[in-house]
Amino acid sequence: MDSEAIDTVSRVVHGGDTDPDVLDFSANTNPVSPAGTRNVYEAAFDRARRYPDPAYPAFRTAAATYLDWERSAAANGTTSDSIAHDDGPSPTIVPTAGGLIGIRLALECELSAGDSAIVPTPSFSEYAREVRLQGATPTFVDHNRVLDIDPADHALAIVCNPNNPTGETYDRDRLEQFAARCTAADTTLLVDEAFLDFTRESSMADRQGVVVARSLTKIFGLPGLRAGFLATTDSLAERLVTAQPTWGLSTPAAAVGEHCLGRTVFVEETIDRVEHERERLADRLADRFEVLPSDAPFLLLEVPDVSVDRIIDRAREHGVAIRDARSFRGLDSHVRVAVKRRSENDRLLEALDV
Repeated sequence: MDSEAIDTVSRVVHGGDTDPDVLDFSANTNPVSPAGTRNVYEAAFDRARRYPDPAYPAFRTAAATYLDWERSAAANGTTSDSIAHDDGPSPTIVPTAGGLIGIRLALECELSAGDSAIVPTPSFSEYAREVRLQGATPTFVDHNRVLDIDPADHALAIVCNPNNPTGETYDRDRLEQFAARCTAADTTLLVDEAFLDFTRESSMADRQGVVVARSLTKIFGLPGLRAGFLATTDSLAERLVTAQPTWGLSTPAAAVGEHCLGRTVFVEETIDRVEHERERLADRLADRFEVLPSDAPFLLLEVPDVSVDRIIDRAREHGVAIRDARSFRGLDSHVRVAVKRRSENDRLLEALDV
């Protein structure tokens, strides 16, 4: 991190409402967690009296197995829990206290003061902040065009897949072609897959020249746990392992992460529910808003004719929090809403007078 850059960088706005009496649609997290998660968390208490194994072998194995299952399911269209391996390289897993800490670690390893990094827009606002904290410069590119840009002369490129807040996944062939161009240009490609678990796509973690950031926050509904990982087959892996903080993942977070990553049936059930409810919500909301196509557990809505503040205030009056999307670069008349369970989604529709 560049110490001189710290004073020039400010915090960014995020979703998430701390009021327990409000139904929160401003953060895109699963409203349910896998069965048995609470018991695993409580059982880890006694072990937390000792330092964790800094290698986190059980967590790393669970993460690697999960990525193998995801790849197999995407290739075969199966909902089976069986794991299929191929001859591709196995990625190195680097445990992190959430996806954002992984992103920072990758940027610390790959960016120096004066470097340029390709940053999609509108997209997760922390990318630009983290780039600037390294003393580097974000080069903003429309998220629809980010795979078309020439990565030469940029130290790093970031892709959010599915993109937040717009929600669409990138065409896999185009993404792989872009990764190949990044490799040829000696540009590191960082793919943020925080919401990929909600799709039927597989990770880019086994592609040379790519490092992916994954989060357990969203799919397993545990934003306060702070657990995630980086995965890469690139030579960057050794640098990430060396630079990662010692004991960077708490014992309860590692135990819960290992448990959740083994619950692939839960993931499949979540994907099915989100797909159905997202389509239902989009159909209803289209009567009043322009609804952008999404593959993620959220929908971006363009607000016509009335102010964003008015929409947000009305929802709040009905006990529902939605995300003011004007904090995303390039958006000036949008809100974002999560996709939850049917009864909760019905409350959102009522709050938005749809």
